[in-house]
Amino acid sequence: MRYESNRKHSEPWQRGRRGSLCPKEVRESALELLKNSELDGDKRYAVHQGRAYCARQHSEDAWHGYPVGWVEVPEYIRRKWLRHGQVSRRDIRSNWGPDYVPSTSGSEVVLGQLE
Repeated sequence: MRYESNRKHSEPWQRGRRGSLCPKEVRESALELLKNSELDGDKRYAVHQGRAYCARQHSEDAWHGYPVGWVEVPEYIRRKWLRHGQVSRRDIRSNWGPDYVPSTSGSEVVLGQLE
């Protein structure tokens, strides 16, 4: 499993279709997040510092990732992470909605964003 960056999630945003903006200053943790992510159907989910991330496979064994609101993470995965202390209810409430976009000035990490 490897990560390949997708420009629509990188700064500066590219022309055309845009995805959730992924902070560039924390890309070092991305591969580790991808390796430790939970598979659900054709997507993988990870959590870091209370934020949810989703990865999608776009070619054989290659994935790209992006931040998502907790509403997009399957309930059984949210519950598992709550039980294991990987996320708090406050984290989930704070970043619930589909319009959630992390601040580029914080310490958020995007799933798999490496160069």
